[in-house]
Amino acid sequence: MRGRKNEALTAYSFLFPNLLGLTVFVFIPMVYAFYVSLHDWNALSPKVFTGFDNYKKMAEDKDWWNSLYKTFIFTIIYVPLLFGGSLFLAVMMNSIHKKFVGLARTLFLMPFAITSVISAVIWMFLYDPRNGFINQFLNIFGIPDQQFLGSTSQALMSVIIVILWINLGYNMMIFLASIKEISTDYYEAAQIDGATGFKSFWHITFPLLRPTSIFILIVTTIGSFQVFDQIMVMTKGGPANSTMVSVLYIYKQAFEFLNMGYASALAVVLFLIIFVLSIAQLKLYSKKD
Repeated sequence: MRGRKNEALTAYSFLFPNLLGLTVFVFIPMVYAFYVSLHDWNALSPKVFTGFDNYKKMAEDKDWWNSLYKTFIFTIIYVPLLFGGSLFLAVMMNSIHKKFVGLARTLFLMPFAITSVISAVIWMFLYDPRNGFINQFLNIFGIPDQQFLGSTSQALMSVIIVILWINLGYNMMIFLASIKEISTDYYEAAQIDGATGFKSFWHITFPLLRPTSIFILIVTTIGSFQVFDQIMVMTKGGPANSTMVSVLYIYKQAFEFLNMGYASALAVVLFLIIFVLSIAQLKLYSKKD
């Protein structure tokens, strides 16, 4: 019994700093955000209790629903591309010669090591409609200059490409680490049975990556609903609100229009949406065949 108590005490002593951090920086702010959402407050004058008026206002706010729609579009495009791209790169990386693995890992991880703001600025130069490298490259093939961030039809996809460039290497490394943990006995047995290449991947690698796949899908979905930095730097929600995602809209309500109560209500609703989606994904992907 004494050994169990010491073991439990040791475990909780390691958990305590994380629990303290979650309490101070996550749980308390969440509760306070809900409290603020029940008030009319501009961060300067005293709070005025209004009950659920902010939530009623949100139901009639077309700009909010449009930002939520843009966020869903972003997620639907971004998450499958990131998942498929990082898995493909991990499989390719696993098959290349060991001599080049270190260099390849470094090249793919470099974008993730760069801060999001610097990455956005770099791509703004690349996307420049007049002197950008991408348009100069397209001109070689006779393709006229594209507006990219200045086009309502191209801006969102242009931002998605930047965020994919940043995160592909990191997610690739997670998949690669999981692939390395798969025993080679499975592949040797499959090879004896004549299953190679894609068949080995589909019937061995992909099923055994299920826990990692669930983790990647849930985390990237949450991240797609929280995207902010690159859009704030590159487009500020434009042109014509074509990249106005939910978090950016909440930011503008809070810090540009000083509608702290309303912004808190929007943040609470966004948290509930992310929470429900995460639980739904976990239940869906965790079902055993």
